[in-house]
Amino acid sequence: MSGRTPEAGTPVEALDSAGLPGAAGESGTAEEAAAQRESAGENEVPGDLRMTRLLWPFMLASAVGLVPFTIYSTFLVPIAHTAGGDVASLGQLRGLGGLAALAVGTALAPLIDRVRREHAAAGGLAALAVAAALGAGGDLLLLAAFCLLVGAATAVLNPALTAAAADCFENDAAAGRAATLVTATQSLTALLAAPLVAVPALLWGWQGDLWAIAAICCALALYFLLRTRRRGAGEGPEAARSPERPGYLESFRLLGALPGVVPLLLIAMLRTAAFMGYLAYLAAFYDERFGLGPGMFAMVWTLSGTSFFLGNLYAGRLLSAERQRVRAEPLMALALLLATVAVVGVFFTGSLLPALLLTALVGVGHAVVAACVTTLLVRRCGSLRGTALSVNAAGMSFGVFLGAGLGGVGLALGGHPGTAAALGGLTLAALVLARTVARSAPATHVG
Repeated sequence: MSGRTPEAGTPVEALDSAGLPGAAGESGTAEEAAAQRESAGENEVPGDLRMTRLLWPFMLASAVGLVPFTIYSTFLVPIAHTAGGDVASLGQLRGLGGLAALAVGTALAPLIDRVRREHAAAGGLAALAVAAALGAGGDLLLLAAFCLLVGAATAVLNPALTAAAADCFENDAAAGRAATLVTATQSLTALLAAPLVAVPALLWGWQGDLWAIAAICCALALYFLLRTRRRGAGEGPEAARSPERPGYLESFRLLGALPGVVPLLLIAMLRTAAFMGYLAYLAAFYDERFGLGPGMFAMVWTLSGTSFFLGNLYAGRLLSAERQRVRAEPLMALALLLATVAVVGVFFTGSLLPALLLTALVGVGHAVVAACVTTLLVRRCGSLRGTALSVNAAGMSFGVFLGAGLGGVGLALGGHPGTAAALGGLTLAALVLARTVARSAPATHVG
């Protein structure tokens, strides 16, 4: 025992911390161990199955959001017949959706962080329900309104769902994984949606598909509204809990000041332009070079879609590992290099098997880049992640138009090698920006 006498008023905890034995010291040690275990639990990244059980409403809603345009594309010929227009004119109406997504996604980006994520998602789903009901009318003007509303609704719905999924977890790794699970669900839906809408259409036609989607969207919108009521005001998203929220223009300024975020948004736009431009002319290339008609090319399309889905899924899992062996920045640069080499190689190859292999590699490369961008935006943007994801979605909408346009210019000027040069140049520019992202050091996060 020590010979010194404790001063009056000295707490027992202080004595124990000075090295005196006692029950309180043992209790403090136990409490510290419990706190360490709790901290380790908070930093643990749940498995995909456990995450799916928690995030299924967000994943289901993100899948449903892709279905209206899938119905429109799949049944374009009968839709044109019902509307009394030609297929080319009806096909061009879909471009209105891209313009609406660009405008609405940019204009409403800061608002995603100023309202509850579930409320934003419910609003997007309600707009989708109205759009589907209008489209089922089959009139030319109603179909134009359908395309505009679908584009506007998904510009709100997708970033709200991705941000809401990320907000379900405290640590960055789990939040990034949750966001990439939602985007992986979207890529899987894009792969499987066409046959899934074709089968029920045998019973009730394409208009019945749209009415069914309208009903599902209404049910999901109601679910998200009731979900926020059950949780109460104290469990909203970070932006809703924050007592001081930035103004509308201030949100854009703060977002632009975050390290590496602007280059990330540009990378996403350029990557989307390259990939969508590539997909726009892939069928024509396989038909001209290898004589593959629509039936056989469907297998190529499935190969590309499956590669993208698997690449996105496993890249998100790799980036969320508890002991992260690969950082997102160098992985993104490597994937951009792979995508650049593969997309150029596809248009220059003269053999079918190498072309199929390169087609799969293009899908994997772009999927990995998409997962890295989403993960980095979620990690770096904190409470501004809703704004960032909304601007990102708007930029990708613009990328769809940019890629199709540049790919067409390249094709007109230099044939398929011209297309390869145009699209490869886009991913090469993204690769240069990736170096800027890697050099940025996000020492602090917003939120």
